[in-house]
Amino acid sequence: MQPHSLIWILLAFSALAYILGKRWAYQVSGGHIRSLHSLPDYYGYYVALWCGLPAFLVLCLWLALDDHLILQWVLAQLPESYRNLPEDRLSLVINLIRNLLAGERQPGTVDPVLVQAAEHYRQLKSLGYQALTATVLALATAGLVYAKTRITPQLRARNAVERAILVALILSSTLAILTTIGIVLSVLFEALRFFKQVPVTEFLFGLHWSPQMAIRPDQVGASGAFGFIPLLTGTLLISAIAMLVATPVGLFSAIYLAEFSQSRTRAVIKPLLEVLAGIPTVVYGFFAALLVAPAIRDLGDAMGLTISSESALAAGLVMGIMIIPFISSLTDDALTAVPRSLREGALGLGATRAETVAGVVLPAALPGIVSGLLLAVSRAVGETMIVVMAAGMTAKLTLNPLDSVTTITVQIVGLLVGDQEFDSPKTLAAFALGLTLFLITLLLNLIALHVVRKYRETYE
Repeated sequence: MQPHSLIWILLAFSALAYILGKRWAYQVSGGHIRSLHSLPDYYGYYVALWCGLPAFLVLCLWLALDDHLILQWVLAQLPESYRNLPEDRLSLVINLIRNLLAGERQPGTVDPVLVQAAEHYRQLKSLGYQALTATVLALATAGLVYAKTRITPQLRARNAVERAILVALILSSTLAILTTIGIVLSVLFEALRFFKQVPVTEFLFGLHWSPQMAIRPDQVGASGAFGFIPLLTGTLLISAIAMLVATPVGLFSAIYLAEFSQSRTRAVIKPLLEVLAGIPTVVYGFFAALLVAPAIRDLGDAMGLTISSESALAAGLVMGIMIIPFISSLTDDALTAVPRSLREGALGLGATRAETVAGVVLPAALPGIVSGLLLAVSRAVGETMIVVMAAGMTAKLTLNPLDSVTTITVQIVGLLVGDQEFDSPKTLAAFALGLTLFLITLLLNLIALHVVRKYRETYE
C-alpha cells in the first residue's frame, strides 16, 4: 500500500477511535457524565491519540529513512568493482539506478548489473511498503486496544491530551528554531568560504562591484571586484524613496480610519487598502516598468533633465505604494489598541479630538507604529522583483534617484541564476550578500524590539 493511502486510512482509523472513545466513556460512566474526570470528548481524543500517534510516527520515520536504507542495501549487493568506486563515480551509479527506476533510461543502454540492482531496489521498496502497512495497522490496533483498557471514570484524559498538545507545540517551535539556525549556518559557512578568497575589508569598504571572474588564467580585465558599498547605497536609496512615499500615506490613512472615519467608511476603505498587500510583486514591477518609469522619463525630458529609463525613483515610488498596507494596517492596529480611557480622559480635560490624537493616542501607540515602520523598511530592503524590472541591475555608487541602481537582493538573484560553480568567488559572493542582508534586517528587528519594550513600560 502506498504511503498516501496509508495516511488516509490512519486518519479514518483515528476518527473511528475518537467516536469509540467517547462511547466507551459514556459506558464506563453508567450514563452519569459527572462521574467522569474529564468531558467525554477528551476520552475520544485520548483514544484517537493512542490509535494514531505511534503509528503516524513510525510512518514518518520510515518515509524519512527507507530510501537511504534500501539504497545502501542495494549498493552493498553490487560487485566489488562498483563498491570501490570513488564517491563522485558512485554518485553517477546511483543516478543511473534512479533513472532506471523513473523510466528515464532504457535497460538496454545500461550495464545489466545496474538493471538488476534497480529491480532489486524496486522489490525491496515493495516489500518495505507491505511491512510498513502491516506495522502501522498493527500499531493502530494495539493503541486502540490499550486505550480502551485505560478508560475508567478516574482517567485524567484531559490532562493527558493537553500534555500531548503541549509536546506537539514544543516540537513545532523547536523545529522552527532549528530550521532558522540551519538556514543561518548554511549561509554563514558559504560566506566564510567567500571571505577566505576575498578579504572582508575589500567586501565591506570596496567602492566597485563587478563579480565577473576570468575564465582563463591569461584573460585580462575580468579579475572581479566585490565592493559592497554600491549595492548598499542602491538598496538604501530605493528603500528611502519607498519609505518617503509609504510613511505619510500609511500613517495618515491609519489615523483617519482609526480616529476620524465612520464605521461604514472604515469598512470600505480598510479592505481596499489591504488589497494592495495581496498584489503580486511582479505586477508592481510591470506597473513600474511600463507606466511609472516612462512617465518619469517623459517628465524629465519636458523639464530638461536627463533621466534613465530605469531609475531608482520609479522603483522607489512603486515600492512605496506596495508597502503602504503594511504601515497602515499595523498603525491602525496600534491605534485601536490604545485604551479608550486615555481618549476619554483627554477629552474630559477639554482637549479637542485632534489634540487628543496628537498628544495622547499617537504617543501611546508609538511602539506599534515604530514596529510597523521598521517592518516596512525590512520589506523594502528585501524586495527584488520591482527593482529588477524598474531600476535595473547596474551597480553604481550614486545617490541620484534619477539614475539606475541595483540592490543587494537583485545581485543575489543574478549571481545564482543558471549553472554555477560553488567554489567560485562569484557564486559565493551571493552568500556573503545574503549574510549581510540578514544582519541588516536583524538589526532593524532588534531596534524595533528595543523601542517596543522601552515605551511599553512607559504607557502600561
